[in-house]
Amino acid sequence: MRSRYSAFVQNRAEYLLATWHQSTRPEQLDLADSPNWVGLSVLEADETGDSGHVHFKAFYRFNDQWRFLEERSTFIREAGQWFYVEGKTRDESFKPGRNESCLCGSGRKFKRCCG
Repeated sequence: MRSRYSAFVQNRAEYLLATWHQSTRPEQLDLADSPNWVGLSVLEADETGDSGHVHFKAFYRFNDQWRFLEERSTFIREAGQWFYVEGKTRDESFKPGRNESCLCGSGRKFKRCCG
C-alpha cells in the first residue's frame, strides 16, 4: 500500500498499473490531474492467506483546501507479489486541529504553517 501511495505522489502510472490485479486493472492510467498528496495514514491492515485488506486515509490539497481520500482496499497475493484489486472510497474536506502537526511535512504546527 505504501509503495502505491508513493507512486501516486511521484506520478508513476507504470508502477501503479504493474501492481494492479489484471482482473480490475484499467488499460491506462492518466495522473495528469492528480492532487498534491501530502500524507498517508494506514488505519488498519490484515491478511488471511493470499488475501489482504488495508484501510487508509491519504491527505491532499486542492484549491487551498485540505481534503482526504479514505479507502478500504482489497489486495491479493499471486506468486509472492501483492496486487491491488479494488477499493471502497470516500473523499471529504478536512481541517486539521490548530495544535496538530502540519500535513505538509514541515514539522511545524498547522496553525503556524498552512492553517
